[in-house]
Amino acid sequence: MKIIKSKFAVIFFPALMLIFASCVKEAELGTKDNPVKFYFTPSVDSETITSNSQEFMKFMEKETGLFFKTAVPASYIAVVEAFGSKRADVAVMNSFGYLLANQKYGAKARLTVVRYGEKVYKGQIIVRTDSGINGLADLNGKNFAFTDASSTSGYLFPLKILNEASIKLANSVFAMKHDNVVTMVYQKQVDAGATFYSPPGADGVPRDARARVVTQFPDVFEKIKILQITDDILNDPFVFRKDLPEELSERIIAAIFKFIETEEGKKIFSNIYSVEGVAKATDSDYDGLRKMVEINKIDPIELMKEKK
Repeated sequence: MKIIKSKFAVIFFPALMLIFASCVKEAELGTKDNPVKFYFTPSVDSETITSNSQEFMKFMEKETGLFFKTAVPASYIAVVEAFGSKRADVAVMNSFGYLLANQKYGAKARLTVVRYGEKVYKGQIIVRTDSGINGLADLNGKNFAFTDASSTSGYLFPLKILNEASIKLANSVFAMKHDNVVTMVYQKQVDAGATFYSPPGADGVPRDARARVVTQFPDVFEKIKILQITDDILNDPFVFRKDLPEELSERIIAAIFKFIETEEGKKIFSNIYSVEGVAKATDSDYDGLRKMVEINKIDPIELMKEKK
């Protein structure tokens, strides 16, 4: 069988492919074929986020007229990287993860969450009450569990405390979730750990990360104590992709405000991130955190590379 080659074929077929490619355009963002991609940082169990976020997405679609798709990746860094590949249009992130997304991909904070009437929270170092650890110096030579390398309350601020006290740990691990850290300390897999801190409620019941495992370990408040609390940290932001159309962004923001004002919205976001409301935010609100990163000579880009 002979294969006929010609100048016509060499010119015609590549040209035909270019014409075909130019006719295939990505569907408009927010349509069924190209939904708005809403990411959630996996600071709690992904099943909890997924099951609770379904009603949120239904409300958002009805309120905005847009189609949405949610995702809960395996790590904090995966949320950051999703902005670079445009797999994420909007995300609820932790504060340090936002610095990464902003520095690397130009993502912008537009909202911040409100917990217990506050726009700030703290980190904490926890130990077992029977551990014999009563001060920071007692952590020397101990095994320690951090949350995630890009977690502000579960790594960066507690690490600052340990460094300032010249603590030399024997070993440290990343447990990836705050409740995992609490569980590891409770089960004596490590001597101490770092998680988020929230002040007790009006009834005096603790609302820090230990509360995440109280169903599994009813005596967790008796068995685990808080050794030290960090400085204030600005709450988690809602982050928007840098080239997301402003009109679309405003529709999404308005719908988020409206949803969280409903009883169902308050319940759902309380279940996901212990959030009771949202407030407007800008990138400059996180300059204080940037200053802390600068003082401690932490490079967000290098940290992201290490965690890939």
